[in-house]
Amino acid sequence: MNAAAAGTGAEMKPLLVEIGTEELPVGALPGLAQALFDGVVDGLAKRGIAFERGEAKPLQTPRRLAVLLPGVAVEQPEQHSEVPGPYVNIALDAAGQPTKALQGFAAKAGVEWTALVRTSDAKGERFVHRATTPGARTAALLPEIVREAVAAMPIPRPMRWGARSEGFARPVHWFVLLLGDDVVDASLFGLRAGRTSRGHRFMSAGDVAIGAPADYVDALRGACVLVDPDERRERIVREVEGAAASVGGIARIDDGNLAQVECLVEWPSAILCGFEREFLAVPQEALVATMEANQKFFPVLDDAGRLTEHFVGVANLASNDPAEVRKGYERVIRPRFADARFFFDEDLEQGLASMNEGLTTVTYQANLGSVADKVARVAALAADVAAAAGVDVARARRAAELSKADLQSRLVNEFPELQGIAGRYYARAAGEPAEVANAIDEAYRPRFARDDIALSPVGKVLAIAERLDTLAGGFAAGLKPTGNKDPFALRRNALALARTVIESGLELDLDALLAKARDGVGPVAIGKAPAAPADVAELREFIFDRLRGYYADKGVPPQQFAAVLAVAGGSLADFDRRIDAIGEFATLPEAEALAAADKRIRNILKKAEGGIPAAVDPSLLREPAESALAEAVEAAYGDTGPALARGDYVAVLGRLARLRPQVDAFFEQVMVNVDDPAVRGNRLALLQRLADRLGSVAAIEHLSA
Repeated sequence: MNAAAAGTGAEMKPLLVEIGTEELPVGALPGLAQALFDGVVDGLAKRGIAFERGEAKPLQTPRRLAVLLPGVAVEQPEQHSEVPGPYVNIALDAAGQPTKALQGFAAKAGVEWTALVRTSDAKGERFVHRATTPGARTAALLPEIVREAVAAMPIPRPMRWGARSEGFARPVHWFVLLLGDDVVDASLFGLRAGRTSRGHRFMSAGDVAIGAPADYVDALRGACVLVDPDERRERIVREVEGAAASVGGIARIDDGNLAQVECLVEWPSAILCGFEREFLAVPQEALVATMEANQKFFPVLDDAGRLTEHFVGVANLASNDPAEVRKGYERVIRPRFADARFFFDEDLEQGLASMNEGLTTVTYQANLGSVADKVARVAALAADVAAAAGVDVARARRAAELSKADLQSRLVNEFPELQGIAGRYYARAAGEPAEVANAIDEAYRPRFARDDIALSPVGKVLAIAERLDTLAGGFAAGLKPTGNKDPFALRRNALALARTVIESGLELDLDALLAKARDGVGPVAIGKAPAAPADVAELREFIFDRLRGYYADKGVPPQQFAAVLAVAGGSLADFDRRIDAIGEFATLPEAEALAAADKRIRNILKKAEGGIPAAVDPSLLREPAESALAEAVEAAYGDTGPALARGDYVAVLGRLARLRPQVDAFFEQVMVNVDDPAVRGNRLALLQRLADRLGSVAAIEHLSA
């Protein structure tokens, strides 16, 4: 029950709203259904009408949008209003009689002035009119609620039909509006509300009478319409998997493809189909793309994940002659497969070397030269990255030299999503080593947000080199993202670069590689004037900034990320180790107190005047607590030095956590800013030495609230 319903004890009845249409756009269907649902719920809440939401959700099929709520109050609660009037000094004269201002206010409110009450605010005492009126019947408010919900739906290009001026996503043919068993007196797009819905276009008698909202889902199911999208989706999966299993295969059910099929059918029925085995000589990714993107079919794979000669189509009816439906599906897929085979054969005949030569005529970016120029830059970078990562330099360079050749292929021209994938097939056909061929494909990974990084060492190197050049070139050409605009996808490339380095655990000098990428691009002409090369520090900052969301998704609090970012160097792998270490440190009982102490220390040091001595002088240690801290700090330096050198940051922070007793005692018993300048300077030097080691892994003061 929503907040408006709490404690009202109002009589509740179920509510059904259904708008029946011609076939709605597939991509827009879920959003339209959600918008109608939200609009109705918000309209009830805005008017204070209590309702029970329960497990309610948007209901939809290609021919209808519906809202079904289990309980809605039949009337609003009493409506209370308070209208402020004139202040007393204006409302009453010296004799305490009403002035014209008060009389006018009372007349407007429709009461005698004596019926008004007084209240006070910051400006003084004033008259107000308070009124209580009975709540309106929900049935009287529902027409307006539905009209408002429909008007607020996101329909960029509404259609208009007949002589009506208002439009909708598709022409509307029926309108159901029930509150309990009763039809609500309302109209929408010239249609009077009723209780008559419509069943499946071919598998039902047509009209379906809805006796009450609770009957809605079952009544439509009886008319071969699954109005619940989750039920429809489950049926599709069950039938498709069953059809694939009947030939010993496994259905490939892509989430995006499934979502589209679910929005295309009201009564899904799986049809097992097949094609000639000779088509399997074509890269299976091309065949899968054709089946999923163009025809919304589900490929069938074997146990090893290889494509078989079977696929599953989903019809929008249970046909009396499934063989004819099968023939139709197979007939539409065959020409697409034949085209893919033709393109593939033509590309094999042309050869990868010939494709590569054609890159000199393809512009990469107006200020950055041709694709061939980019390939040359990436090849040089790949050699540098491979040498630093201990990967075969010759194979990394070769993979880079061939990495864009497939952009000149007919297959990629027809299926752009096969970039890299097609190159892998052509490289293998040309006799290139498997490491080189696979790297051409893996260079594009991660292809999307949840995708894995490149798997092979050469693939990782090429993925890194490709992104280094893209970032350096993009910044040099003035394409740095602004707001939501990122024409060169530099944000995505920066994150992909960082992920590849971090998740591979590669120890790379990011600044050195960015400098080489910058030098490879060199100054470029933007307009008539040459622009300065990309700034390495700016590029590094841009890359590290992309990691905020990456680590947030891993559960790293922003304070911990900020603590490590404050001391970040040029190694992404090192940054990741520090993130892990600060996470473990934050769980220690000493962490919060040490972070607060570190913050206090840095504030003291910031305000220090006259300079801070470079070293602590033991002869100037006056108090036992400062002597104890100095001794503990030196011991910590000795213990943590080797751990810092080998990057064992967990050990470093764990050892520093043991300083808490001495730090606490120092601040309890020692005054830093004493009159004696030598003692004061020595204590500041001690705090500086402590702060330097406390901040050696991360700026832990960020952990202090």
